[in-house]
Amino acid sequence: MRTIRIGSGAGYSGDRIEPAVELVEKGDIQYLIFECLAERTIAIAQQAKMKDPNAGYDGLLTQRMEAVLLRCKEKGIKIITNMGAANPIAGAQKIKEIAQQLGISGLKIAAVTGDDVVDVVRDGDYTILETGEKLSTIKDNIVSANAYLGTRPIVEALRGGADVIITGRVADPALFMAPLLYEFNWSEENWDIMGQGTVIGHLLECAGQITGGYFADPGYKDVQGLARLGFPIAQVQEDGTFVITKVPGSGGKVTLATCKEQLLYEIHNPAAYITPDVVADFTGVHFTEVGENEIKVTGGKGQPKTEFLKASIGYVDSYMGEGQISYAGPGAVNRGKLALEIVEERLKLIGVQYQELKLDLIGIDSLHGSNLSKSEHEPYEVRARVTGRTQNMKEAIRIGNEVETLYTNGPAGGGGATKSAKQVVAMVSALVPRSLINYKLHYEVI
Repeated sequence: MRTIRIGSGAGYSGDRIEPAVELVEKGDIQYLIFECLAERTIAIAQQAKMKDPNAGYDGLLTQRMEAVLLRCKEKGIKIITNMGAANPIAGAQKIKEIAQQLGISGLKIAAVTGDDVVDVVRDGDYTILETGEKLSTIKDNIVSANAYLGTRPIVEALRGGADVIITGRVADPALFMAPLLYEFNWSEENWDIMGQGTVIGHLLECAGQITGGYFADPGYKDVQGLARLGFPIAQVQEDGTFVITKVPGSGGKVTLATCKEQLLYEIHNPAAYITPDVVADFTGVHFTEVGENEIKVTGGKGQPKTEFLKASIGYVDSYMGEGQISYAGPGAVNRGKLALEIVEERLKLIGVQYQELKLDLIGIDSLHGSNLSKSEHEPYEVRARVTGRTQNMKEAIRIGNEVETLYTNGPAGGGGATKSAKQVVAMVSALVPRSLINYKLHYEVI
């Protein structure tokens, strides 16, 4: 039975580049997938595109393509990525430019557009899934709206002879499923095979998380070689059965435990995991260890896809001001507490307008609060942090400034003060009729 090997070259925008190079050189793969687009990432990219029409694609696109493009062309490895973010066409043009610089010829690049649905969202007052409110409540602050496309445009691009496919917002599993639909001629309406394909994509989409990254816990779940963590490969057969593995000799490990943890990562209902291509059912998924760093996966199923596509909508929610300062030595905790009290009072005295204020001692109560974080032993050092949410940048800046004044207007021994202020882009979701969304393919050929 024919086998297709797919390598996961990235699990998020800032991921390491070396494992992708290792996959190309030693992985014996036919496809290299870079999954680099988080929900908030695309909203930030849209803002960049507004300032510069040639911007808006992933910041590491150039470095990644410079690292792998030539060898992928030489070895016949096709590249699929969502690094186009808010501007896939500009991203495709950049890839063409890099290919020319590397002396590559005979390369066909496809850019997928159509996920940008700002106009659709603004024309119809859809319901915000998280709150039940209408989108009209944030209409004036919307900066982006991108629908999750499925496998279809990628499959069409592959059938059109594309060597590199760059998209914007596409469902993460679709990046990995599309080459399988193309290679094995799977039917889009074979819901069980589409469900199994979603399992493949879901397990691969976070790259190093299934090979021991975000898994290791010394003494409980030990993982060797994390500094040179290898990224996963799926060996897929035509019936959808597949084995998760990695490049021999690379760091990390692929085990029943790493696979099970990744299967449960970021899913809502495991019996009805809704994607643009299928409503997947993970409840029958079965893992079998068939060799060292080799886990066989079966049992994914599915039901027909819905008539709606999820859209992620970014909007300017507020501004955030922050300041931090460290205290060490005897009495560090009490000095840190006093510093927070001082800043809180000063912000009130000078009339800073904030909607929310958070006062933390990092290492004491910053994650789980004072009740759950109680300790019998007082730490030798702490870092005081003040974070405030405001309605404008001017007020946000004032919060950090007051923390900085603790140097000479606060407890003894403070040091390493930092401050920052930034605009906060928040995300909400809405369901948009599939019939209103159409994709387009744009080609660059060398």
